[in-house]
Amino acid sequence: MRAQGRHGPEFREVLPALTVLVLVLCAGVAGLAAGYRALGVVVPFVFLALLAVVVPLVVRALRPAARRRRGRYTAEEIAALDATGLASAVCRMLRRDGWSVRPPSGERVRPRVRARHPRGHLLEVVFRPVAEPLPDEDPPGAGPPLLLIVHRGTFSARDARWARHRAGTRLMDGALLRRWADGTPLDRLIDLR
Repeated sequence: MRAQGRHGPEFREVLPALTVLVLVLCAGVAGLAAGYRALGVVVPFVFLALLAVVVPLVVRALRPAARRRRGRYTAEEIAALDATGLASAVCRMLRRDGWSVRPPSGERVRPRVRARHPRGHLLEVVFRPVAEPLPDEDPPGAGPPLLLIVHRGTFSARDARWARHRAGTRLMDGALLRRWADGTPLDRLIDLR
């Protein structure tokens, strides 16, 4: 798991955060105890009332970030992403669908994402900006047999004909991308064979 980058943090990496958490909790309990001694039962009730108001607000504020980390995006969030952000979103969506993903290297102008599914499917994902013609795009080279070209807009009939004549090339337009971002598994949207 360590070689694949799927291992969790080591104890020495989480020790500082764990120490801070224990100190904050102990200080909170000591503050509640001191408040109880000084003012009586009112302090714990005020604390619980404040907690009942603050916790839902914090959870509501963090919900979109947590949803994105789990690989779910709204159409507006997908539309607002640049090429690098879209590549990161695709990595998260592939992981959500059970793929093992090798994220894009930061050196490329056009990021490429490579992924492997436990059932043996290999996938390379490339991203296409709106104005660029697809048939003139550079070939992917010696890579995985299935090439997925992601585009937030729509493909022309010429692009669809070009992809049909290339074995192992699939197109994902904006409508399919929005459905995938909303939670539909990739294998229901495109043919992986």
